[in-house]
Amino acid sequence: MQLHFSPSMRSITISSSNNNGFIDLMKIKVAARHISYRTLFHTILILAFLLPFVFILTALVTLEGVNKCSSFDCLGRRLGPRLLGRVDDSGRLVRDFYKILNEVKAGEIPPDLKLPDSFDQLVSDMKNNQYDAKTFAIMLRGMMEKLEREIRESKFAELMNKHFAASSIPKGIHCLSLRLTDEYSSNAHARKQLPPPELLPLLSDNSHHHFILSTDNILAASVVVTSTVQSSLKPEKIVFHVITDKKTYAGMHSWFALNPVNPAVIEIKGIHQFDWLTRENVPVLEAVENQNGIRNYYHGNHLAGANLSDTSPRKFASKLQARSPKYISLLNHLRIYLPELFPNLDKVVFLDDDVVIQRDLSPLWEIDLEGKVNGAVETCRGEDDWVMSKHFRNYFNFSHPLIARNLDPDECAWAYGMNIFDLRAWRRTNIRETYHSWLKENLKSNLSMWKLGTLPPALIAFKGLVHPIDPSWHMLGLGYQNNTNIESVKKAAVIHYNGQSKPWLQIGFEHLRPFWTKYVNYSNDFLRNCHILES
Repeated sequence: MQLHFSPSMRSITISSSNNNGFIDLMKIKVAARHISYRTLFHTILILAFLLPFVFILTALVTLEGVNKCSSFDCLGRRLGPRLLGRVDDSGRLVRDFYKILNEVKAGEIPPDLKLPDSFDQLVSDMKNNQYDAKTFAIMLRGMMEKLEREIRESKFAELMNKHFAASSIPKGIHCLSLRLTDEYSSNAHARKQLPPPELLPLLSDNSHHHFILSTDNILAASVVVTSTVQSSLKPEKIVFHVITDKKTYAGMHSWFALNPVNPAVIEIKGIHQFDWLTRENVPVLEAVENQNGIRNYYHGNHLAGANLSDTSPRKFASKLQARSPKYISLLNHLRIYLPELFPNLDKVVFLDDDVVIQRDLSPLWEIDLEGKVNGAVETCRGEDDWVMSKHFRNYFNFSHPLIARNLDPDECAWAYGMNIFDLRAWRRTNIRETYHSWLKENLKSNLSMWKLGTLPPALIAFKGLVHPIDPSWHMLGLGYQNNTNIESVKKAAVIHYNGQSKPWLQIGFEHLRPFWTKYVNYSNDFLRNCHILES
């Protein structure tokens, strides 16, 4: 048998010889070729172009490590899942995990769940116990909630400790008061008359600038007086009236007798030396200072009955500040009786004991109060959103019907600490009576109308009688705003360490303390003997 292919490859002829000598022929046609030479050429050209890239990728995988990728499946993952028909499951896994997290978030943590104490322990428990994703999510949520509770509790504990520190008397300041009181009894120079007899007429001379300071802190009083005198362009025009309580009177008198502030004039008076301050004239304050419920509120357990889960640390800090024992001290309420305590004076500047004077305050007496009584800095507008954002709603409980009926929550508040008072205009008003009336109402309501010291009743009593002065005269917040702008502090006429972090306390802000300590004479023997040292 023989096969014959045609030149075009389109047919095959089969021939064979049989026994009779004849030749059998069979012709078979082959199907037409569908691939042209041109198509074949293009295919070979494309393959020639792609093969070098496949070679390069294969070489890169091999260089990365043969042991890491020894299978075609691994090579496929490296060259691209989609190129080899494999789909990346990471997106689905993430969606599944989100679903599990949402389920755990909506559920409850088992009360008997034992939580690991650290991340390392969590990983170890997962390996040993073969946790599934849901169990891991539950453990993670439990650990996070536990950590949040601990942080919150430590923050409230810190605030409580800070409150106790702010309410206590530092050992050095207590020592100073005792030593100066002893000096008063043994040293005639410490008992000399202040001011001297020849200067007594100046105490009621309205051509001078009269400052009033009410405090039982001798060191703080010395800074206020010294900074005022040193910053004044006319110190000889300054007359200071320092009011203190009976127990501090001897020590306060000794300090200023032994450390004169010439050429300024200074008078030291104890509350017990004012004939006008009788129980008949201040019955409400007597009740405030002695009522057991009020004393328990300011001196008792501040955590008792407090629901810390419903309040923020900042709100809790404000509540603690409102419960400072100083708010039931008569010294803190004295400013409401200035017209009666100084009947011969026309205009005075009242200063708190936690201020520092950095600029001459003489121009305050030139401010036209336009018939108003109180020249004060408003605290509802300013660069500091925390310090200068105070309205009536920040001080009063507007759910109380009496408050809601008489006050506007959006009315702008103002600050105590540095105020210019026109006592002549004051004497034509009923400020004191209004103050007493609202104090009585708050006592009747068990302090449910307000709980922040002496400012709220003053905001009501002086309503409509306050003349706003430029904020540069009085900068607030140095006792609670750690982020106080230093440049603004330097420019302010009066800086006020209102808040718990007083500069004479260890909890005072270090970067703000030098503005106060610069007026402390640390070389004074009394300060040195009481270990009041420059920090």
